[in-house]
Amino acid sequence: MKYKIYCIFALIILSSCSPKPKKYIEHITGYWQITQVEKDNKLIKKYTISATVDYFKVESNLTGFKKKVTPTFEGSFIISKHHMPFSLKIENDSLNIYYINKDITIKETILKASQNELIITNSEGLKYTYRPFEKIDLLP
Repeated sequence: MKYKIYCIFALIILSSCSPKPKKYIEHITGYWQITQVEKDNKLIKKYTISATVDYFKVESNLTGFKKKVTPTFEGSFIISKHHMPFSLKIENDSLNIYYINKDITIKETILKASQNELIITNSEGLKYTYRPFEKIDLLP
């Protein structure tokens, strides 16, 4: 009897520690600036500044798009014509993003999405870390 109680208790603890990918969805929409790229826990590239920003838009039906934008000094964006539609799916306690481009589907997994950080990994083992874009104000 004690064994069953311990097992149930351990199961509750383990399930409460697992990430809640559904909660990530509300934080994805926005302008995100890449800060670094890693592979196998090794830093490949660190970005102190980037000329482009990734804009993610998620709709209530879990579809959306990703677009590259370039910030201007006036505080607006130059928007590229390149538009990557996607759909989000929760699968096996993970939030996956499926980009559909013609006949090719690319899958990435969102490891973390919060107000302050977005981390996405792909099938090649690359892990992209983003922070929210902050406008650089050079004018007084």
